[in-house]
Amino acid sequence: MKATQTLHDLGQSLWLDNITRSLLDKGTLERYIRELSVTGLTSNPTIFEAAIKGSADYDASIQEKTKAGLSGDALFFEVALEDLRRAADLFRPVYEATGGVDGFVSLEVSPLLAYDTAQTIAQAQKLHAEAGKPNLFIKIPGTPEGLPAIEEAIFQGVPINVTLLFSREQYLAAAEAYLRGLERRVAAGLKPDGASVASVFVSRWDRAVADKVPAELHNRLGIAIMQRTYKAYRDLLESPRWAKLAAAGAKPQRALWASTGTKDPKASDVMYIAALAAPDTVNTMPEATLLAFADHGRVEGTMPQDGGDAEAIIGQFRQAGIDTDALALELQKEGAQAFVKSWSGLLEQIGNKSAKLEKAG
Repeated sequence: MKATQTLHDLGQSLWLDNITRSLLDKGTLERYIRELSVTGLTSNPTIFEAAIKGSADYDASIQEKTKAGLSGDALFFEVALEDLRRAADLFRPVYEATGGVDGFVSLEVSPLLAYDTAQTIAQAQKLHAEAGKPNLFIKIPGTPEGLPAIEEAIFQGVPINVTLLFSREQYLAAAEAYLRGLERRVAAGLKPDGASVASVFVSRWDRAVADKVPAELHNRLGIAIMQRTYKAYRDLLESPRWAKLAAAGAKPQRALWASTGTKDPKASDVMYIAALAAPDTVNTMPEATLLAFADHGRVEGTMPQDGGDAEAIIGQFRQAGIDTDALALELQKEGAQAFVKSWSGLLEQIGNKSAKLEKAG
């Protein structure tokens, strides 16, 4: 049995952190679903920038939409939704079989809106309506300005993937927004049938402190932060507040481990996958990491629900001079800035292609 199947069987969803038109056209994504237990997919501006820049697969679509008068982000979203609708259809059987818990794909709102609550809400509603697929998450950053948008989107019935979370505290803030959205639905006489995941980023922790701590602490902070977050997640699911919503039919906002590709060339290429095995969670993997885990990964246990030795390890980092609270805020800010940079590159790439294809006829 492949290690990916073992992860799936213990209750963790494996999602692919990638999408390209060739993955769809060549049947590769369908094969991953069939052979590697992949049950969902995430995307972001960086992924689409690489996909469009790296091939001519999107040229015909870009040319067609340019002729129709589209440009900029409107053109991009139309192109992206073509891919994501197809992917959503491939995952629709999973979505139906799990009662809307699994089988999702994700599309991010413009990173330029990360600090604009009102515009984030409006774009989230618009994109989900245009997609026309119930199993499409709209990704909203879990920044302080994003949290009210997340709450409102959940209240409005828009499925949300909360992105750019780095710490237990940021996760809990996102969970609070989800709970408030559901509770508002109940108060308004609506079913609490919102759907959400909370994406907590792993590897960027270790990359950020690699040159600041002793060798024995390398590649240990990200996993410890996730263990601490997982304990908060399990505690929330056992709380009276959640029990009341669950009794009314609400589905959990599952913890999702993101940025799980190993950045350290000296470390195992599947270390985050093996360490973050846990039921009722999602692990979204870069394609190379997914294939590596299917090839030589092993599942040797699951994450401790009580956080294990997370606090002791985090304490060692504090003794080494790492302020994890301050670093979490810095990582979230840097993540938002990185997505803005990718977004700008993406729109520039589409603009260049549009002009070139229009000139070519």
